[in-house]
Amino acid sequence: MATNMDAPPPPSPPLPVLYRNVTALSRERHQGWYIDGDQGYSFAQATNSLYLAAGEFAQAAREYAIVFARDGSGAVIPAILLGLASDQNLMIDADGRWLARYVPAYVRRYPFMLATTDAASNQFTVCIDETYSGFNTAREGELMIGDDGVQCPLLAKSVEFLQEFHQHSELTVKFCDVLAKSALLDSFQANVSLNSGPSFALTGLFCVTQARLQQLPAEQLKQFLDLGYLDLIYLHMHSLTNMERLIDLAQPAPDKPVRARKRAAAKDTDAVDVHGSQSSLA
Repeated sequence: MATNMDAPPPPSPPLPVLYRNVTALSRERHQGWYIDGDQGYSFAQATNSLYLAAGEFAQAAREYAIVFARDGSGAVIPAILLGLASDQNLMIDADGRWLARYVPAYVRRYPFMLATTDAASNQFTVCIDETYSGFNTAREGELMIGDDGVQCPLLAKSVEFLQEFHQHSELTVKFCDVLAKSALLDSFQANVSLNSGPSFALTGLFCVTQARLQQLPAEQLKQFLDLGYLDLIYLHMHSLTNMERLIDLAQPAPDKPVRARKRAAAKDTDAVDVHGSQSSLA
């Protein structure tokens, strides 16, 4: 996969979650820019869910509820739940520290991303979110692009990580496509009432149920096993118990949370949106 730092920026589709001002990384525009990566995770404090690649399921399932949703194009995507309100991330404290042990790759790639003008093309442009607080011209951190055009080690590692993330995202698309075509996904709604008063309804979510899995033909079940999809499905199913942990974080001490109730999705309740899209991915 080729990456280009000097290509013209692609058209402006709706910005991905977390990104506010995406610009193609350019030697001309960004020479003399430094990046201080020690800024914490406050940039992600206003989102209640984030995209998760299939290759992250094993790590993420230990701490997060992994669900499925549909992105703006209607495609099925995996996501982790981070909060109960639409602008709430319970995994980040007041100082911008991530409270869980595993930080999703979607977060770790920020403020960089790859973009293309043609979905069928293998040519990608490295882009940055210029609003990231770590970018500066005060010589704090690492110089991103030297006078000779050479990338600093942090930038070079970030570009490598972007390429790895893209590869895992493509594998995730294949997994989700098979999952959707197999009719394994069942819509569900989680209603949460806290003892402190607030109630929340998380809707627009999908999960694989044991009942649907048992209806899968033996031949297709073997295919899922051979492709490693069955492992991903069980990781997803077991991860849903982490909803209780999320509720614990939302519940002010010393109150105890009221157990979340799961039911078929209702049409008459407000939705909590689920958004979609370290040195290695996992």
